[in-house]
Amino acid sequence: MKTLVCRCEDVTLHELEHALVLGHRDIESLKRYTGFGTGWCQGKSCLALCARLLAERGGDPGVGFTPRPPYHPARIGDLAGLDPDAGYDRE
Repeated sequence: MKTLVCRCEDVTLHELEHALVLGHRDIESLKRYTGFGTGWCQGKSCLALCARLLAERGGDPGVGFTPRPPYHPARIGDLAGLDPDAGYDRE
């Protein structure tokens, strides 16, 4: 049975446990290895569960991690599909 821990990135309990066996014993290392907390919710739905798992397995849950903005920021107009050269009225 597949137990999802992070629904946004499809990270399973088995994957987290495997990462712990490989030596990822802090929340940031675990996040970087598995990808949990990097989806739409930025860890809001999975961080507490992953931190609890770390604490139960003798790892250091720490204080969490800082969500980061996209590496290449996008303009709102690009996201909305607007053509920046179209000359829209600004009134």
